[in-house]
Amino acid sequence: AMELWQVPLLFSRLPMFPFFDLAHYVASVMALKEQRGAVEVSVRSPVACWFSAMLYCFGGSVLSSLMLAEPPVAFLAKGTNIILASSVWYLVFYCPEDIFYRCFAFLPLRLLVAGMKEVTRTWKITAGVAHADSHFKDAWLVMVAVGWARGAGGGLISNFEQLVRGVWKPETNELLKMSYPVKVTLIGAVLFTLQHSQYLPIARHNLVFLYTVFLVVSKVTMMLTRSATSPFAPVEAALGHMFFGLQKIPTKVKGEGAASSNGSSVCDPSSSEQHRDGVKKRQAKKTE
Repeated sequence: AMELWQVPLLFSRLPMFPFFDLAHYVASVMALKEQRGAVEVSVRSPVACWFSAMLYCFGGSVLSSLMLAEPPVAFLAKGTNIILASSVWYLVFYCPEDIFYRCFAFLPLRLLVAGMKEVTRTWKITAGVAHADSHFKDAWLVMVAVGWARGAGGGLISNFEQLVRGVWKPETNELLKMSYPVKVTLIGAVLFTLQHSQYLPIARHNLVFLYTVFLVVSKVTMMLTRSATSPFAPVEAALGHMFFGLQKIPTKVKGEGAASSNGSSVCDPSSSEQHRDGVKKRQAKKTE
């Protein structure tokens, strides 16, 4: 009989291909389809839509390759994965009656796919950290950066992916306002870098198991509760207050704001009087 301590070890040896990779492709392409204007792009330019889907599926590989001065098109050499991801893209966008999308939009299936996608995130982070270490021995920041890029590349290059679809929204930059997956991937990259450098006293397979369980549980919980709030929000607020202080508006800006508010309060009565006069005139016309 299998003992309990063997579970993390066996879990860490799970192959990602084909089932977990397939779940990652399904979740990624479905997320793309739910972006505003994505369906219109799929009708107008299937090539642009396909390229966006590949960036969603393989964005981590593209970004981490760029960071290590490797060919960013290396992911295209994995023919089987490209065919699998392309098949998912075609079925999600062009399946008759939208059957494929509707099937996986069914909540139990969607939760299963989302959970399996989070498993692949852990594998990507660990692969990125190890790959960076092979290029730059014991370079902590490089290992963290490449592990982060490999695990959350799709989010980090979202502005470039949006450009492919003809959308330019610089305010959605992940560095300006990080989404929960990008944050939790950064934390994972730091943890696995410390473990890889033997500064974290825990076996790799145990850390893989615990981190993945946290990812899956938090993701499923957020989907069931339909919450967009990060579980780290209280900690972030406390640390932000501790290290960076309260965000105070400069005195000059405050003065300008007060002046503008005073000005608006002065102008408000006249504007409201004009509005009332206009209403009275319209009512008089109606009665005539």
